[in-house]
Amino acid sequence: MRDLNYLFLFLALIAEILGTIGGFGSSVFFVPVANLYFDFESVLGLTAIYHLSSNISKIVLFKKGLNKKLLLHIGIPSVIFVIVGGLLTKLFKSTYLELFLAVFLIVLALVFLIKKELIILPNKKNAIIGGSLSGFSAGLLGTGGAIRGLTMAAFNLEKNMFIATSAFIDFLIDFSRTFVYYFNGFIHKDDLIYVPFLLVIGFVGTVIGKKILEFIPQDKFKRISLGLILVIGMVTLTNVLLS
Repeated sequence: MRDLNYLFLFLALIAEILGTIGGFGSSVFFVPVANLYFDFESVLGLTAIYHLSSNISKIVLFKKGLNKKLLLHIGIPSVIFVIVGGLLTKLFKSTYLELFLAVFLIVLALVFLIKKELIILPNKKNAIIGGSLSGFSAGLLGTGGAIRGLTMAAFNLEKNMFIATSAFIDFLIDFSRTFVYYFNGFIHKDDLIYVPFLLVIGFVGTVIGKKILEFIPQDKFKRISLGLILVIGMVTLTNVLLS
């Protein structure tokens, strides 16, 4: 049984707070941070378990109603493609997946920072495409919340409804990929010591993020979040290239 790394737990809390406020979900921060401490297979397994608690917290705390139409149009393809992405992880070396993750984060952040006016038309076709891409990315790389967030932003939902609907979709994604990662052998016995702490952190971080969200304009904080994603992507890329 490994010893607890308290710095990692603190960074996991920060990831949950930032993910709640920025609207991307915590995995976009948690996955590259966890990757500094664990092998990539363990990161995927821990992320799925951690997110189950995180998303239940968001559903409870932001319960101002769900958008059932988006839940179907984005949620169903997300669940299908997270399973596909999760199964494909067995076909790639973890080093390649880490490299894909680093490039994904860097490109994602740069596109959103440079193309501030970037929008997706609010229709069923784009909702299904966005759900498919976010699910596939979540299964393969551990994070797909930013793609789903961009897709959902097109529908101009009220803030609480946005977070609750996104969290419910994310919960379905995490529930599905937890089984895939388990059968892939990504959930390791030595890592389970972190699970109780991460479940508590998921709830506490969501509560703190919700409180902060009341005082910070969403558009300004998203730029800060994107800047952090860019930095994390560059750190991840550097680690992969130097390893």
